[in-house]
Amino acid sequence: MPKLLAWIVALAAFVLAAAAGIVAYQGWRLQAPPSISTPFHAVLLVNGQAFFGRLNNLDSEYLVLHDVHYIQSRTNPETKQVANVLVKRGQEWHAPDRMIVNRRHVILLEPVTEGSQVAKLIAEQATKK
Repeated sequence: MPKLLAWIVALAAFVLAAAAGIVAYQGWRLQAPPSISTPFHAVLLVNGQAFFGRLNNLDSEYLVLHDVHYIQSRTNPETKQVANVLVKRGQEWHAPDRMIVNRRHVILLEPVTEGSQVAKLIAEQATKK
């Protein structure tokens, strides 16, 4: 009987250790930063602004975006038609070379796939330089 009890205790200890390991792994996985799978990502902020850029510092409280672009609506004064234009940041008066965003102000991050219209426009702007 003591041998059976020892086996039951050993089995229970093994099950508890395995469960603790699984819980620890899940907790680590949930806190791990997302992977960067494409050169550019869309970043949507809580104020509704959307930016496209190269992401860095995913594991930090502050995300860093390089080569930042945004969409601006422009109205043709003659036809009154609205056209959306992709604008590269850096043309502003303070000439920013990067954008540092507090992670708490980000609603979502999405990859910009290479075949998307945004990726094509960014590549087109890069070849114009």
